Formats: sequence, C-alpha cells, structure tokens
Amino acid sequence: MSEVIVDVGMSVDGFVAGPDQSRDEPMGRGTEHLHRWMFETPDENSEEIAAIVDAGAFIMGRNMFGPIRGEWDEPWEGWWGPEPPYHGPVFVLTHHARPPLEMAGGTTFHFVTSGLQAALSRARDAAGDRRVSVAGGAATINQFLALGAIDLLRLHIAPIVVGAGERLFTDVGALSLTPVSSRTATLVTHVTYRLDR
Repeated sequence: MSEVIVDVGMSVDGFVAGPDQSRDEPMGRGTEHLHRWMFETPDENSEEIAAIVDAGAFIMGRNMFGPIRGEWDEPWEGWWGPEPPYHGPVFVLTHHARPPLEMAGGTTFHFVTSGLQAALSRARDAAGDRRVSVAGGAATINQFLALGAIDLLRLHIAPIVVGAGERLFTDVGALSLTPVSSRTATLVTHVTYRLDR
C-alpha cells in the first residue's frame, strides 16, 4: 500500500496560512516570508524542494486549489499557471462536482465529492507503488491526521510568527511522532516525523 506523506511549510507558532486569505493574498496576511526558503535559497534546499512534488498522486483541499467557494461559476484552473508543479494526478476535495481538468506537464485535477476516504483510495490506485502526498491546506492535513492516515510528516518551519490563521494540529487528537531527521538551513528548519500507528 502506498505510503502517505505530508510536506507543509509552517511558522514557528504552527500556522500554514494567515488570516484573510483572498485572490490577492492566497496564503493570507503575514505569510509573505513563509516560503522564502524555496525562492531565495533554492540551491541550499534543493533536496527538500524536489521531494515535495516527488509522489505518484496528490490530495488537496479546495481552499488550496483556489479562492472560489460554492459552485464552479468561473473557469478557475489553480494558482500555478498553465503547468502546475505536480506532473501527475491531483485529487481535490470539494462539495461541488466538476469534470477533470487536464493541464500542461501531466497534471490532471480530479474533483472528489465523496470525501477523504474516497480521495485517498483513488490517489492510492493512481500512485501505484509510489507515495501519495497530502499537499494541504491545514484543514485537509488535519483531517487526514485525525483519520490516522498519515505515515510521514515533513515540516518546513520558517522562523516567523504569524499569530493567526490556519493552524496545523487542530482537532487531530493525540499523535505519537517518532523523529526521523532535522536540518537547519538559512531560512528554514526541515523536520521529519514518522507517525506511529
């Protein structure tokens, strides 16, 4: 069975997005430095950057896919432009059905209306013997943590305090984590945990 992983950038106070997310500020206010390490020091973090999209299939919440709520009443295609970085199947959790969206580079967004377990089952089928990555956002990751479905948690902790917004580890219950590795770079600390079942 495919290993299920999470890669997520977060502040030292546990936020993966700030308050007031919008089309102009998709990560919310106060998060402009959350992912500096990816863009300002990519050579120093090349292994971690490559690992984020090294999966056979991905799962994300609708809020991560875009700012549209309710029915799909406009042709939104994600934040990433015509060629998203996933290069594989992405299963988007939503309450509103939509046909699959094929993008350049091999990414296809599939919109799943039947819940977390259905998305995970479809992602595992698509991934084959490769990993399934739960890409975010915080609410989606927290639901998978509460379900006990995550095997490996890779946190990329930026040295900032956001103070409010979407927090990791909310309503997930008790978790037992085994440290696997940690590495400090100029703008981030990478910490990996294996979740004990």
